[in-house]
Amino acid sequence: MKNNVLNQLKSKAIWVVFAVLFIGFALANHRFLSSSNLFTIARQVSMYGIASIGMTFVILIAGIDLSTGSIITIVNIVCAYLMVNSGFSMTAAVICALLMATMIGVINGFLVSSIGMPALIATFATQIIFEGAAYLLSGGTPVYGFDERFKFIGQGYIGPIPVPVIIMIACFAIGSFILNKTYFGRYFYAVGGNEEAARLSGIRVGFIKYLIYALSGLFAGLAGIVMLSRTNSAQPTAGKGYEFDVITCVVLGGVSVSGGYGKMSNVVAGVLIIGILTNGMVLLNVSTYMQMVVKGLVLALAVGFDCLQRKRVVA
Repeated sequence: MKNNVLNQLKSKAIWVVFAVLFIGFALANHRFLSSSNLFTIARQVSMYGIASIGMTFVILIAGIDLSTGSIITIVNIVCAYLMVNSGFSMTAAVICALLMATMIGVINGFLVSSIGMPALIATFATQIIFEGAAYLLSGGTPVYGFDERFKFIGQGYIGPIPVPVIIMIACFAIGSFILNKTYFGRYFYAVGGNEEAARLSGIRVGFIKYLIYALSGLFAGLAGIVMLSRTNSAQPTAGKGYEFDVITCVVLGGVSVSGGYGKMSNVVAGVLIIGILTNGMVLLNVSTYMQMVVKGLVLALAVGFDCLQRKRVVA
């Protein structure tokens, strides 16, 4: 009973924090509530949100994926290179880039599951590899000159709603369906809760890890496509540091770093908080370095809260 009450309070608290931050920034700067700024937040949040779905799956099994930012970058460069220099159609280039992102996830799954490398080291290695590959392929310079239709993915609207937001909502719906309505979702929680018990109960733990890291790569790749369309230019540093913002979104949303606990609906709140926090600090002219300090503190507080809660449960 006590644990259920704590979980309910934690679930509501994250939305209270979101409301307080939203109201606070609205009062601090009149531009915050302008339609143009809210649309800017919505587009920025969409990239965090899409990538956070795959990261949620990874952290649910007590893993980590530091390659998310590099996947976003390499997808930017490869998709742009195929469209501009290789004569690929927009659709073919996007599909190839997403397949490549998924394969990078499979490589992570191979290193973690089959080789037995710690997820931290395995994904850090692929982060460095593909960050370097993006520089090699682009020559360190931006790639641009896309078909005008490509802008629709990141800059278009369907009615009053930006297309990236629609993509994010669809991805969250898919992620929630996987976790709550499929046996794969139950397996994710089981592996995160107790890997050995999951293995003894007949769950193919190795396959589940492959699947989760592949999905993480796919969702990071989709975030990369949205980013490329939004900026209309592929930068060799496009996704640098994104993995930490995405991890912060997920942990802030209540997904336990110890694995086995978390809800996709709360990750939405975590994503929104990071989005308005970043935007609000920019509007208030907070320096980039101070923004890094604030985000680091938010991550530390979120993980610290999770660890304290775990201790209370054990006690």
